[in-house]
Amino acid sequence: MRAHPAGALHGDSTAPTHPLGPAPDDLGALDPRIWPLTAERIGGVIHIGGCDVRALVAEHGSPAYLLDEDDVRARCRAYRSAFGDDTDIYYAAKAFLSKRFAHWIADEGLSLDVATGGELATALAAGFPADRILMHGNNKSPDELTAALAAGVGRIVIDSDHEIARLAHAAEALGVTQRVLIRVTVGVEAHTHEFIATAHEDQKFGFSLASGAALEAVRRVTALPSLELVGLHSHIGSQIFDTAGFEVAAHRVVGLLASIRDAVGITLPELDLGGGLGIAYTADDDPADVSDVAKQLRAIVERECVAMVLPFPRLAVEPGRAIVGPAGISIYEVGTLKELDGLRTYVSVDGGMSDNIRTALYDASYSCVLASRDSDAPPMLSRVVGKHCEAGDIVVRDVWLPSDLAPGDVLAVAATGAYCRSMASNYNAVPRPPVVALKDGASSVLLRRETFDDLLALDAG
Repeated sequence: MRAHPAGALHGDSTAPTHPLGPAPDDLGALDPRIWPLTAERIGGVIHIGGCDVRALVAEHGSPAYLLDEDDVRARCRAYRSAFGDDTDIYYAAKAFLSKRFAHWIADEGLSLDVATGGELATALAAGFPADRILMHGNNKSPDELTAALAAGVGRIVIDSDHEIARLAHAAEALGVTQRVLIRVTVGVEAHTHEFIATAHEDQKFGFSLASGAALEAVRRVTALPSLELVGLHSHIGSQIFDTAGFEVAAHRVVGLLASIRDAVGITLPELDLGGGLGIAYTADDDPADVSDVAKQLRAIVERECVAMVLPFPRLAVEPGRAIVGPAGISIYEVGTLKELDGLRTYVSVDGGMSDNIRTALYDASYSCVLASRDSDAPPMLSRVVGKHCEAGDIVVRDVWLPSDLAPGDVLAVAATGAYCRSMASNYNAVPRPPVVALKDGASSVLLRRETFDDLLALDAG
């Protein structure tokens, strides 16, 4: 969907974008595929990590992002177990990052993928081991590259001809030899939203395989003494539910490994397949189990390597959303309700597109329930909207909620751990909500709530 300048689905007044069908029997049910590991209802109230959401609102305010620490760690371990010790698992920091969160990732034996100087600075401030950091980005600045080199990051993914020269010069100036991978655009369009499908030709990332640019980049990098080419990188998109796209991508990128061997005379030892595995946002989503995905990906690469008479490379994957997405929820307080006869009820909450832009940006769908109490009231078709001055300020486009919903009730939106806080803004000068970690009945702040003073501190007057 492409948003109308006046807002998503401008003028929509006749039917929901996503017809929901009949209301579920239990409006408050917590599908374990969607909600955090420790989510449960006690006396009608949602608890996460043993914490009552009403108490959390009283202590931390609303809106707020809540993060189940046990869930995050369990997903890290699942990836580690599924792929084994011979695969590098780089958590994609763009999904969400804070200093203490970086500690969780390090504790569980994962590495870290950063894409900007800010993400790198956060990782280093957390004491994350630099040799376990991989740096991405299509337009890394000289300062960002220098910072990465000075820190001793383990890998840098080269994304352009300009970057080859820029990185080689910076590494030479510092007297270091930097291990690098080359990002290859393999011409595979993932079965996902147009804006987050990243491997087709007409896009900003990587060197085209089809045009020969990728092989030429290999020739250039291998001729530079300050750079050590160790592998190739491919990323086909995000929110992917099957391995079909990865199979085509692996065939092409392993074919490039063979071409490099034949044309340049080197066998590259590493292959990074990127990230992109999807999660369940609604009951209609059916993501693959990570253990099954790991087996399939290894089998795909092994088959292609046998066909090309190549040794099996050291693999790398880059989960972000799949680690933190289901572990997080957002809570909001209901402010006003407007019933439109024959259509739906608009439920306005105290957040919106400043804390979750994904609905407006990607037409993303979410699951939402009444979190602060139980209700036996009949269902009403609702649209949960924010407080911003935009028609497209929608949190959950269409959802069944109890018809006795009232101001002061707390709503919970599932699967908001990934990208919501990292893409949050101060639109309409709204301070960003806190990120609160929950574990064993206790809460702790990872990122504090912004204040008006924080906003004004940037104003030079």
